[in-house]
Amino acid sequence: MDWDDLRIFLAVTRAESLSGAGKTLRIDPATVGRRIARLESTLSARLFTKTPQGYALTEYGQRLIDPALAAEAAFARASDSLHESDTGLTGQIRLGAPDGSANYLLPQVLTQISFDNPGLEIQLVALPRVFNLSKREADMAIAVSRPETGRLTVQKLTDYHLHLAASRDYLAQNPEITCRQDLQAHRIVGYISDMIFDKELDYLGEFGTSAPNISSNSVSVQTQLMRAGAGVGMVHDFVMPFAPELVHVLPETLALTRSFWLVRHADDAQIERLNKFADLLALGLRRELHRLEALAGHKA
Repeated sequence: MDWDDLRIFLAVTRAESLSGAGKTLRIDPATVGRRIARLESTLSARLFTKTPQGYALTEYGQRLIDPALAAEAAFARASDSLHESDTGLTGQIRLGAPDGSANYLLPQVLTQISFDNPGLEIQLVALPRVFNLSKREADMAIAVSRPETGRLTVQKLTDYHLHLAASRDYLAQNPEITCRQDLQAHRIVGYISDMIFDKELDYLGEFGTSAPNISSNSVSVQTQLMRAGAGVGMVHDFVMPFAPELVHVLPETLALTRSFWLVRHADDAQIERLNKFADLLALGLRRELHRLEALAGHKA
């Protein structure tokens, strides 16, 4: 059994389809199918069952997962040792992140890392959901809560803060807000309730406010809605410098603290290239977040 066969096996496992695996590997789906058939013939065992939902692992296929992942990690370590460079990190690293950090924090951080490591290709995947590292959707991901299951390594990056905010124009045209009860008379901007992918994002539920009048699954869209005068909503302090129209509402009364976590697959713990990138990312993100939060203060 060679590594290339295991690489294709893992790609089909993660994509749950020949076409998806082919796209990832940049080879024809028919070739993927032939390679899987060859591996099954070599092992004298079926690895996948085709279902209406895609290719599902058989019991034998499940038994092959851990050895295949171990081989993948070993190959990555060997590749790292062969591609060490005096000019810095090289190769490709894909980072998954929720859209708030992806839009307002990571562009500055990743730009600096890219400048300092010209041989490195960084891919930032910004999606408002939890990333599946077992399927290798990303090499590592930023999460807003600590995962409790899975073969993962988890590192706390930093705390961040949120406050209610609204545009100056909106506040000037609506009743004054002096206490929490006054919010009852105001339009609320927030998350689409059935698309909140992490309990830590249920900001309005924590305050007991009514359902949003206008909502989005995206932090960036919510911010733009508030900038346009749609109503009052929770805003990350690190976003405030990018939204000059917004001011804090009841900053001493209604405030939240949340955390960012860096999540990686446990098998990657010995890959030095990823470890170095994680260190640079953590340091850069903390610095940028603290800088932006200091600029935000309590805008009024």
